[in-house]
Amino acid sequence: MINIGVLASGRGTNFQAIVDAIERGELTNAKVVVLVCNNPGAKVIERAKKHGIPYHVIDHRGKSREEFEREVVKVLRSYNVDLVVLAGFMRILTPYFINEFRNRIINIHPALLPSFPGTHAQRDALEYGVKITGCTVHFVDEKVDGGPIILQKAVEVKDDDTVETLAARILKEEHKILVKAIQLFADKKLKIEGRRVRILE
Repeated sequence: MINIGVLASGRGTNFQAIVDAIERGELTNAKVVVLVCNNPGAKVIERAKKHGIPYHVIDHRGKSREEFEREVVKVLRSYNVDLVVLAGFMRILTPYFINEFRNRIINIHPALLPSFPGTHAQRDALEYGVKITGCTVHFVDEKVDGGPIILQKAVEVKDDDTVETLAARILKEEHKILVKAIQLFADKKLKIEGRRVRILE
């Protein structure tokens, strides 16, 4: 059984997808033990309350990056977290945090990396005119949206798509591959070899 700590800043739909998958018995050998949120007004906090999951609001404002991260690490360690899942967490992590949980942090990104990194991936994909975009689950390292890729899922871009309609279709796939990646981690089926992640049989 692995203990998951989720870091989130917003609505928390990916957090919800993880919790729902565990409650349905679809995601096994894993438990969400804590939510850490840096936004006191985020909807994800209500989701944690509803499911009886401990949550900690740690506001990043008025603190240095490392001060903020030291508080987050202290909380995660107090819950014996094995895997840190970034689920719409709108902060760039420093090398300090990454080293504390090396190869144990995963992120979900709404594009097929290395295309369209950053915070406006869906808009960037539309503006560029690609026909296919999607989502990526990857390990987190020092390069923003640049860690070894675990899983990806393609999503077709339609001619009449807006940022909102495209984002909504990508989000459905995010929920699926994030849960699948967590299951692979829980089952010890992921092996990092340089830039590649091998999925073991």
